[in-house]
Amino acid sequence: SIVVAPSQTLSDVEYQMLRDVSLKVIRALGIEGGCNVQLALDPHSFDYYIIEVNPRVSRSSALASKATGYPIAKLAAKIAVGLTLDEMLNTITGTS
Repeated sequence: SIVVAPSQTLSDVEYQMLRDVSLKVIRALGIEGGCNVQLALDPHSFDYYIIEVNPRVSRSSALASKATGYPIAKLAAKIAVGLTLDEMLNTITGTS
């Protein structure tokens, strides 16, 4: 499979729906820290399928970091030692 970021074919409605689904899955599983959720979407019916959930920083996380400039692995390490997201400064936005 390939990863293209940002998404080239999803509408904002589809993107937000899949984002919401991913967050619900992560919360339901009690995952804290880095996580990768892979989904498939039927663009005609809006049915989605969860392909896999990886509760770790993965190669996909490294690619996402490169594509966005957001230091995912660095933040995951800080979470692992007990910091919370609101305690960390986002170097892109300048806020937590």
